[in-house]
Amino acid sequence: MLKKTFTPATILIILGALIGTSLVLYAWRLPPFTSSVEMTDNAYVRGYVTTLSPQVSGYVVDVPVQDYQTVEKGQLLARIDDRIYRQKLAQAEAALATQKAALDNSRQQETAAQARIASSEAAVDSVNADLEQAQSQSDRQDSLIRSGVVATSAQEQAHASLDRARAGMAQAKAAVEVSRQDLRTIIVNRGSLEAAVANAQAAVELAKIDLSNTEIRAPREGKLGEVGVRVGQYVAAGTQLMAVVPQDVWIIANFKETQLSGMAVGQPVEIRVDALDRRVLKGKVERFSPATGSEFSVIKADNASGNFVKIAQRMGVRITIDDTQEAASLLTPGMSVVVRIDKSVDPA
Repeated sequence: MLKKTFTPATILIILGALIGTSLVLYAWRLPPFTSSVEMTDNAYVRGYVTTLSPQVSGYVVDVPVQDYQTVEKGQLLARIDDRIYRQKLAQAEAALATQKAALDNSRQQETAAQARIASSEAAVDSVNADLEQAQSQSDRQDSLIRSGVVATSAQEQAHASLDRARAGMAQAKAAVEVSRQDLRTIIVNRGSLEAAVANAQAAVELAKIDLSNTEIRAPREGKLGEVGVRVGQYVAAGTQLMAVVPQDVWIIANFKETQLSGMAVGQPVEIRVDALDRRVLKGKVERFSPATGSEFSVIKADNASGNFVKIAQRMGVRITIDDTQEAASLLTPGMSVVVRIDKSVDPA
């Protein structure tokens, strides 16, 4: 039986192959190098970055803040020349006063119309008394004419008086109806006057809003980014002036879909921050993205055309940071971090 020997070169080749294979297995987390800890360096600090823009146009007259300054909620950041907007408010208030005066005049007309109705009804009562008297006089003359006591002319005068009384009654009743219709017209027109007052009131409120919008204030406390507006600059509605960055931050880590198995909300997370000399912070898995990043891209890949190469997709994982750690206050949106999640921990 021949004894097989290995030369030093052969041994080195075998050792190199073993080391290379081990490195590949370790890099791909294949047995025997499987681990419950998943790691990614595709992770960044995120935060609420609010870009501020004016709602009105005009020349900037004051910018009392500077780049990267800490501001409080409601603090004045910039002011636009408000002279035009003050005059618009005065104009709207004058229009409102005019419409209110017209509405008050309508109420006064209603009172006068009610008084005219009462006067017309009193006139009806007066004419009715005359009518009753004329009717009695006509009946008396008819009785006397049948007895041959008076002349026919007296009867004719009595009948004429009765006719005039009846005509006066019809006229008085018509006057009452005219007064009532006048009142109804005033009441009907009241709706348009009240609508005009409401419209003028809305115009005043809009003018007040425009006037208040000449002052751009911080929506919440935080730090400013670069201040891009200067005194004397003309800005239009929507012009980006500056950004406010609050202290609230979190981590978005994009893991490959092959890493997600066993990952759950509440599992502990180790965060290494590049900008803080790779200092380690603690956090927890808060929630998972509802879809992979490719589903949110504007231009999506069409996998139904041409050759296909399967590529592992990435899904965002939101991680909360324990804010009791001193270094947590040093994190700012955009920082790069390295995230490790231990899937062996039961979050329950």
